[in-house]
Amino acid sequence: MTCSGTRPSGRETPARHGQRHVSNTAGTATHTAMVEADGSAAFDDLVSLLDYPMFIVTTASDGHPAGCLVGFTSQTSINPPRFLVGLSRKNHTFGVAQSADHLAVHVLPREELPLARLFGGTTGDTSDKFAQCEWHTGPQGMPILDAAPAWFVGRVLRRFDVGDHVGHLVEPVAGTAPDTLGELISFSDVRDVSPGHNA
Repeated sequence: MTCSGTRPSGRETPARHGQRHVSNTAGTATHTAMVEADGSAAFDDLVSLLDYPMFIVTTASDGHPAGCLVGFTSQTSINPPRFLVGLSRKNHTFGVAQSADHLAVHVLPREELPLARLFGGTTGDTSDKFAQCEWHTGPQGMPILDAAPAWFVGRVLRRFDVGDHVGHLVEPVAGTAPDTLGELISFSDVRDVSPGHNA
């Protein structure tokens, strides 16, 4: 199917990796549709080309702080402001977050890569990450990482299943941000980090 939902027609052109490209001419415009036998494989290939920003998400429940490195996030609304955080069901942080009312989302500059590796490569099941970094208790009792130049605390409005992760829709209630941010940590910076828990 093409983007418009119509069936493509025309001649096939050579392609690689089991794909076939179909040329479709409508008026003076030429459209190319890629037909992929295995849609999930094509999706995996596409996603591997993207370089998502990475965040550290922290939370706390009954005085117990938890946090992990997160890549599945997105702003979902401007007005009202909303942000979506996907937490893996296997993460220690996920268990703590289920009884927490808020999450703290941290943006990290590239020079704080060791902190990202700490929160992405160790699990709170066996290691106290917060004993290995500087932090303080912030709004709504959330653990705030001192090294993060920008962060916000969000109230959890909804939790819902999104597959092997659970989406947490949050409403920002507090935070801080500088006038500008330098190079931020992205997935390519932590691609080699072995996760504390497999997703």
